[in-house]
Amino acid sequence: MKNEADSLKTTAQNRDRIIIKTSIVGIITNVFLAAFKAAIGLLSNSIAVTLDAVNNLSDALSSVITIVGTKLAGKEPDKKHPMGHGRIEYLSSMIVAAIVLYAGITSLTESVKKIIHPEKPDYATVSLIIIAVAIVVKLILGKYVKHNGQKVNSGALIASGADASFDAILSASVLASAVIFIFTGLSLEAYVGVIISVVIIKAGIEMLVETLDEILGKRADSGLTGQIKQILNEEEGVRGAYDLILNNYGPDRNYASVHLELPDTMTVKEVDLLSRRVEREVYSRTGVILTGVGVYSYNTGNDQAAQIRNQVQKMILSHDWALQMHGFYIDTEEKSMRFDVVFSFDIQPEEGLEILNREVAEAFPDYDLQIVPDVDITD
Repeated sequence: MKNEADSLKTTAQNRDRIIIKTSIVGIITNVFLAAFKAAIGLLSNSIAVTLDAVNNLSDALSSVITIVGTKLAGKEPDKKHPMGHGRIEYLSSMIVAAIVLYAGITSLTESVKKIIHPEKPDYATVSLIIIAVAIVVKLILGKYVKHNGQKVNSGALIASGADASFDAILSASVLASAVIFIFTGLSLEAYVGVIISVVIIKAGIEMLVETLDEILGKRADSGLTGQIKQILNEEEGVRGAYDLILNNYGPDRNYASVHLELPDTMTVKEVDLLSRRVEREVYSRTGVILTGVGVYSYNTGNDQAAQIRNQVQKMILSHDWALQMHGFYIDTEEKSMRFDVVFSFDIQPEEGLEILNREVAEAFPDYDLQIVPDVDITD
């Protein structure tokens, strides 16, 4: 596990370096764009250009917070926080979302004021050229930031990249309104400002919702859980991998536990060797650390047990809310039967257990039943 920890630390450090470098590029670019646009907006008396400058400034501030969050999240685990500080990234994302929301609401207020009390803009050719250059710069920046975000699985960078690309579209709308004013005399400045403000507010709300999902704990990615189960099922003797639970402690910091269904003939020594082997394999191929491997035993060399299992499984899965049965084991001499059932969210586990206990008991009245309810956590 020491090698795994060292590898995890190195990967995290490389990831942090990329995030910080990308964020610094974003800060420098957005500060320059904000300065140019603010100057143009004030000189031309254009509320749309000025609000676009504010948007660039909020993007720069967001990058600063991303850097601070990344540095804090990269702190070593300590006694008080043994699983590390990775979730700080989610808190920094909430702060960024709050800043974006504030910028959007402020922009909307100013735009509405300009609609009520309009002022005539005055564009110069150099202003239009600078706005056009800003559009190109934002498109390039957006592609660069989003690419690096996908490379290191940083939700903050991916969102910033997408936001930058969309900013380019918003700037293009400002440029279009300027051209329309020059040729027709029709001023759409304040109305374009309203549109920009609404888009900013929408982006802030979406960021906030996504971050809250991460903090609350959302359903694990089906691709990742499917890959882990495939790795486990490749092992000889493993008939199934169940009850896989992923605990997230920050981006790319996943810890998991799982139950493996193994033959009742395996010794503790064999189970121990298998557990250690699958822990290494899962980490090397997915980056997920298996912190616990539980065991279900299944009957071997007993045709009667197999027949009863098939009969019980058919009975259980006849209900739409019973998604899966696993961990089945029966002792035909002691007259005991145990298994787990995965319930959907369409029924309360207590109600489902009552129904299944009654039905199985009617079919096998001589057996002592132990049915354990499981939650539909992963695909």
